[in-house]
Amino acid sequence: MQKGKWLLKTGVMLTLASSLMAGCGSSSKEGTSSISPSASPADTGKPVPIEFTLVGTGNPASGDDYLKQAIDQTLNIDLQINPIQSFDDYKNKIRVRLAANNRPDLFVVDQALLKDLSDKDMLLDLTPYWDKQLKPAKDFIVSNFGEIMIKKGNVNGKSYAIPRSNGVPYTSFWIRKDWLDHLNLQMPTTLDELFNVLKAFTENDPDGNGQKDTYGLTGLGGAGTTLGAFMPIFGAYGTGYPGNFIEKDGKLENTYYDPNMPEALKYIKKLIDAKVIDPDIITNNGLNEVLTKLFQGKAGVAFLAWPDIAKDAPKEQIKAINPKAEWIQMDPPKGPGGQFNDAYDFDATASLYAIPKALEKEPQKLQKVFDLINYVSSKEGNMLALYGVEGRHYNMTNGKMVPTDLQGKEGGYFWMYQITSRPHQEYLAARFPNLAKEIEFAIKTPRLKQFNSSVIAPDGFNKADADRYSQEELVKFVYGKRPIEEYGDFLKTLETTYKYKTYVESGLKQIRDQGLSK
Repeated sequence: MQKGKWLLKTGVMLTLASSLMAGCGSSSKEGTSSISPSASPADTGKPVPIEFTLVGTGNPASGDDYLKQAIDQTLNIDLQINPIQSFDDYKNKIRVRLAANNRPDLFVVDQALLKDLSDKDMLLDLTPYWDKQLKPAKDFIVSNFGEIMIKKGNVNGKSYAIPRSNGVPYTSFWIRKDWLDHLNLQMPTTLDELFNVLKAFTENDPDGNGQKDTYGLTGLGGAGTTLGAFMPIFGAYGTGYPGNFIEKDGKLENTYYDPNMPEALKYIKKLIDAKVIDPDIITNNGLNEVLTKLFQGKAGVAFLAWPDIAKDAPKEQIKAINPKAEWIQMDPPKGPGGQFNDAYDFDATASLYAIPKALEKEPQKLQKVFDLINYVSSKEGNMLALYGVEGRHYNMTNGKMVPTDLQGKEGGYFWMYQITSRPHQEYLAARFPNLAKEIEFAIKTPRLKQFNSSVIAPDGFNKADADRYSQEELVKFVYGKRPIEEYGDFLKTLETTYKYKTYVESGLKQIRDQGLSK
């Protein structure tokens, strides 16, 4: 990463004194304190090189990494961030580098890699550090996401990773309000009403063009979540997507074993039999495929995240093709199992960051890594990681962060510095003030609690094969290629041929052992 000159020219050294934050509010919940790094900008020693390797893409659009410059000056380090796009490629490189003792100082892991490397004693045990050297980071994580988030980096009772929270829910059904108005229909609130609306959207010319060229519902399909467009339907039957671990009425279950699952599949089959569903809904692999259909006015309901349809770019595309189109969020329909949008993994991590055990032998560098983690967890450091440099990427107006055009142009890589995550709702409100209603709607929509991120497949269980078989059979059920009365036989095959019961028993035990549920 190149070092730019802008920061030095303007004299913004970003020691980030408390005056910088005056009137802007905390970037974390009440109680999280600002911290000072153990090695302050007054240090006169040579900057300590720190290598941080992670998965993803993003480089400063201008070629100048202003966040790096600010952090380097504040902590007296030379931070090098190396993003690798492919996770499979990343895992192979990390294993090779650790084995050769040519390791980064901070790097990302998933649950499986975390367990593998900790079992091999290649990761630093963070347990004794959380209440001392990493206390500012712990305070930030706990105050924003709860004590349970710290446990997400645990293996066998010890802590081996710094967790980054995955965020808040974004998804819901979206519906064409102008189509409802044109057909004199009310917003659907139940499964029966939803069926009637989807049928009308398909058969009653909702766009008024005199042609039968519309259908009721579309959404994303594709591998892994073949029926993903029907999430609120599963929720109406009081369950989550097939195969997920959820908590229902205070009890843990795998949703394949929910007695309402076959009933949910019957309802989806009813929609498909009535031909009110996008015929490509199972194979819609990319968001662009779905959005193109929405832009063209081909469907009236879709299960989407608010950024996909409510941000300026998609709104402008929709309006350019159909100025009358009005998409609004819709509450999940009520059904025999309640009213849930889907099941959401509130405690999921977007990333887990580990430190190599070998760094114990370099105490100065180890402390600098701790300084980095603590700094981006402090009020001023988190503000920098979220929004960039004041005066370039944002300005403070009446105590509020007001983004500049450069934040949008240069902020695509800021996420890499958000090691301990961000206060999501506060961040979204600041970044997208014109979408406050849509953001709040998605966050407050009722959802079941899900635990998939806490489950690692046990040895001897091939999850990919089991998932492939189950997704194929689910499609057969809803398209009438296999009678839903054979659902019990489907489960037996899943258990005998694919050892699914072993996975379920292991998963339930892992969730309970982590203290996530009873």
